[in-house]
Amino acid sequence: MNDAMKIVDETLDAICPFDSKTEELLKFALSIKARSAPCVRKHFKGAKKEGASDEEIAYVFALTMRESAGADDCWTHSVIKDCIEETGGSAGPDCDVETKTDCCGSEPEPATVETDASCCGGSC
Repeated sequence: MNDAMKIVDETLDAICPFDSKTEELLKFALSIKARSAPCVRKHFKGAKKEGASDEEIAYVFALTMRESAGADDCWTHSVIKDCIEETGGSAGPDCDVETKTDCCGSEPEPATVETDASCCGGSC
């Protein structure tokens, strides 16, 4: 590990507001989203070591996959809409990121650079 990452890790360890089990469950979820098999294994074992139950781990796994699917759906609609419009087509109302509400069941925020024009304003 390089020195900069070591400093980041030490700083995060010093200010972490979570108990060790919750922190490992968060790292487990982030590892799943990042699709890092070694990190998923490491934080699965870490969560078990810190007392996470099978039910807690299964819930975090399922929740991460569900939220990832929602975000992927939002992103896909935005990209496909852009591709269709860039080639002179009309995406139609189902791909209108300004009015789309069904990917997350919430009203979208206006599209901005910060939200990458996702249907839910990046909050999926």
